[in-house]
Amino acid sequence: MNGTNVSNSILKRLAGELGELTPEARKAATYVLENPRDVGVSTVREIAEAANVKPNTVVRMARQVGFEGYEDFRAPFREAIRRGAADFPERAKWLQDIRKSGDLGGLYADMVQGMLRNVEETFSGISADDLQDAAELIWESNNVFTLGVGVNNSSARNFTYLASTGMVRFHAIPRAGANAIDDLAWAGDGDVLIAITCKPYRAEVVEAVKRARTQGMRIVAISDSPASPIIRDADHGFVIACDTPQFFPSSVTTVALLETLLSFVIAVASDEIVERVTTFHARRHELGLYHEEPT
Repeated sequence: MNGTNVSNSILKRLAGELGELTPEARKAATYVLENPRDVGVSTVREIAEAANVKPNTVVRMARQVGFEGYEDFRAPFREAIRRGAADFPERAKWLQDIRKSGDLGGLYADMVQGMLRNVEETFSGISADDLQDAAELIWESNNVFTLGVGVNNSSARNFTYLASTGMVRFHAIPRAGANAIDDLAWAGDGDVLIAITCKPYRAEVVEAVKRARTQGMRIVAISDSPASPIIRDADHGFVIACDTPQFFPSSVTTVALLETLLSFVIAVASDEIVERVTTFHARRHELGLYHEEPT
């Protein structure tokens, strides 16, 4: 197993232990979960200072997940950096050229670099098996509710719209004039909630996940940290990177992950899905919904 796989395994184990840690150790663990790249290049004192805890707390955190000390804990993260830290030379040159192109060249380069880095970081921590397990859960469910508010509302609706070309049991919530709790009032065993929120976490999404869990629903969560409250309550949690030099969180990885998840749902679905999607688009052509140049 390479360094990246080992370090990802450690992060999953650490996330699973959060509830068992002392408050101080939980602060250290949360910092590591949210800044895993820092571990490979930082001393125990540097991590402790960044997390605002004592160095001994970081050592205890490492021991909690099966390591003798911080250096053993850090080794897989250093190996992951060694194997994957090199930039792609052509991409670096391209970004440098953009930066030199004018007054806004630097912003352009920062935005592009941030989006590319977010996609790489997100999908390097997610395996095809993880996506397949979530897709099978979704396909076998009775109903799928996709919850996003604020900037994530359009992502939830786009996912539901695409799914509706071949499936009818997908619902984007909250519906107009309603709230997520009301929309989930009659959901229960056999239903799935896909919930999306990033820091600062939206209270209504966190509460809806808790309520859905008490009603017996299964949870697929998308958030920006393994320490996120919706990830901790999820059957399947996907951590995305959404950093940006601007004031708003990037939605690029949310959309990319949802599109990939939907492609997996279609892949594990029955053969009728292909026929339904084909029929759906054929009907649209018949109704003249697509512009076509005269022949």
